[in-house]
Amino acid sequence: MREELLAIVERNSRIDLKELAVILGVEEIDVVNELAALEAEGIICGYHTMIDWEKTSIEKVSALIEVRVTPQRGQGFDNIAERIYKYPEVTSVYLISGGYDLLVTLEGKSLKEISGFVSDKLSTLESVLSTATHFILKKYKDHGTILARKYEDTREKVTP
Repeated sequence: MREELLAIVERNSRIDLKELAVILGVEEIDVVNELAALEAEGIICGYHTMIDWEKTSIEKVSALIEVRVTPQRGQGFDNIAERIYKYPEVTSVYLISGGYDLLVTLEGKSLKEISGFVSDKLSTLESVLSTATHFILKKYKDHGTILARKYEDTREKVTP
């Protein structure tokens, strides 16, 4: 039940508990208890709402920053990753393979604000060797949800 429960809740965290119990074939109290246990164990870390900011009047810019760092002896990348993820502008930090060590995602009000964060805060950290900034221009799919659906012409075709 646990794996199936996690898969369902990951796709739709707002699913009704009664509906979830029916899908899983268990009692609602069992679902409630299992969710509480998953939260207590730190397996479920939070619940999030995905917003398509392009459909609002709020200006928001997102960027992916590749960061090359010098790992610290005995700590690896953990200390520098922690210093980076504590900034409120940072939405995620990943240790990655390839030419860079960390992938950092940021959100800000403008390109200038993000560029300022990278040059004034991120690049000045002592173990940061270099960065590469990639601004997100359009999101097509995010966290498994398609955001940019193709327009489908639903008009009836008229032929002569």
